[in-house]
Amino acid sequence: MNKSVEIEGVIIQPLKQITDNCGSILHMLRNDSDLFEKFGEVYFSEIHPGMIKAWKRHKKQTQNLTVPLERIRLVIYDDRPMSSTHGKVSEYELGRPEHYRLIRIPPMLWYGFQAFGNQTSLIANCTDQPHDPEESESLSADSSQIPYQWNP
Repeated sequence: MNKSVEIEGVIIQPLKQITDNCGSILHMLRNDSDLFEKFGEVYFSEIHPGMIKAWKRHKKQTQNLTVPLERIRLVIYDDRPMSSTHGKVSEYELGRPEHYRLIRIPPMLWYGFQAFGNQTSLIANCTDQPHDPEESESLSADSSQIPYQWNP
């Protein structure tokens, strides 16, 4: 599932997985990566099977997302008036083993998640700024402001 066009400013980077019979080491983001700007905070978000967490937009904060456990659908909508991809929606699958990668979402893009499978998914987010409730906005998953229908 990597449906539709790429969104201006969104970067996708494959991530390294080192696996042996004891378990795996899963890389996410290093300070010598081209994607690393500065450290704000790292947090983890769980999403239960079939559930949807949408829509959110940060005015200043950059998101660096990966999914080390299970799989999700990540949807990004660009309503930035001056963007070359204004009005576009992109859909990505994140998770292991085939889609273990980092997706960098710059400020001012709407995004949301939906979990696949039968187990709770874990999303890791390394942001460039600590959380500030004043700089984020939310809409309901079924908002008519975003041209996307979540699949049940």
